Amino acid sequence: MSFLNHHDHPRRLDILDQQALSAWLDSASDHIKTWINDHGFSAKAKTHVVWPLDDGRIGGAVMGKDEDDYVNGAMASRLPQGAYEMSGETPEQFALGFALDQYQYQRFKTKKTASAMVELVIRDQAQFQRLNAIVAGVNLARDLINTPANYLTPQGLEDEARALAERHKAAIEVTKGDDLAKRYPAIHTVGRAAEVPPRLIDLMWGDQGPLITLIGKGITFDSGGLDLKPSSGMEIMKKDMGGAANVLGLAETIMSLGLNLRLRVLVPAAENAVSALSMRPLDVIDTAAGIPVEVGNTDAEGRLVLADALHLATADDPLLMIDFATLTGAARVAVGAELPALFSNNDAMRRDLTEAGDQVGDPLWPMPLHAPYDRYLDGGYAAMSSTGASRYGGAITAALFLQRFLQKPVPWAHIDLMAWNLSARPGHPRGGEAMGLRAALQLIESRIQN
Repeated sequence: MSFLNHHDHPRRLDILDQQALSAWLDSASDHIKTWINDHGFSAKAKTHVVWPLDDGRIGGAVMGKDEDDYVNGAMASRLPQGAYEMSGETPEQFALGFALDQYQYQRFKTKKTASAMVELVIRDQAQFQRLNAIVAGVNLARDLINTPANYLTPQGLEDEARALAERHKAAIEVTKGDDLAKRYPAIHTVGRAAEVPPRLIDLMWGDQGPLITLIGKGITFDSGGLDLKPSSGMEIMKKDMGGAANVLGLAETIMSLGLNLRLRVLVPAAENAVSALSMRPLDVIDTAAGIPVEVGNTDAEGRLVLADALHLATADDPLLMIDFATLTGAARVAVGAELPALFSNNDAMRRDLTEAGDQVGDPLWPMPLHAPYDRYLDGGYAAMSSTGASRYGGAITAALFLQRFLQKPVPWAHIDLMAWNLSARPGHPRGGEAMGLRAALQLIESRIQN
């Protein structure tokens, strides 16, 4: 537990720039002023000093102020063990950085790391509950991404979704077997080679308010299929269900907050494995939309499972629809591993989602759905190509492919993300990561309030 709703004697925590430090020292007692000065503390960002009470116990801490509240919170989480309370209002992003920096995944460690917990006192009950809901959602996404693929199979992903539905009294329907092959043939084709069969998970929650639809790519492991990845490219492919993890984590937060909306979450879950049942390059496969697709590359399987889910989702009229997917290496080349690429068929939605990400420190980078590139998808030999004829602009052509499966032009955003921190930085431990989750929450909250 990173947050406490009450504490009798928390340590004081001050976040100061150099000018504010001078004023703070003027009002401090002589022994604290001497202590701070003797330690050479100058309020430089990402530095801190703790100061003692008369009896030698830690009375509080002073930190140098960074421009980013989230980073300030992450650095505060590294103070000596104990409970701290900010002097003044606690910014939401500070508190989130504080809690999320302390995340650890230790499910399979035989020797658990006994980390000293640093706790933040949040006395406002509404803020306390909101922060816990957001942290629970982000950490659920991280846990799912970090779980090995032999545990988080398509069945394991279904089990997690069912547990989420049970916690929040949501309805859930799972389509698999012959029914999946008939209704959602692209999902079936992608996952039929695996030991654990594919499925479509459909979770519904809420009975009033606007409909919000979230779709997450749930490829629980991606070998590349017959277009096999090299071992270096396959190593962390347990993260290829990062889109599903994000939407399940976001659903956790939305339902915990009790937002006034109707929520639908669709997760096409499959493993892209190799066997005699694997799809082949240049196979022509069926889709739920009735559009035949020529498989340009078996390692471009995510867009195929999403195609069926997007077609289903747009049978309804959601206020907005967002899909999350670890879809293309091209997006990582374009914007790097830490910045998801954002595509949208709606200018206002693209702008608002970008601004929402900037507001909450969960950035997205807007990319064009450049219509002229759509012609590349028609360059298949026997049918529409899943990858297109050009090797350039791969993230754009992948997004354009997905757009073809919308039954109607509902406001839609596609987030192409890494879902993994290659190295640790403040508030972002190495490993599985929720990316765009808090940005999407900010957008959804703003839309349902208007």
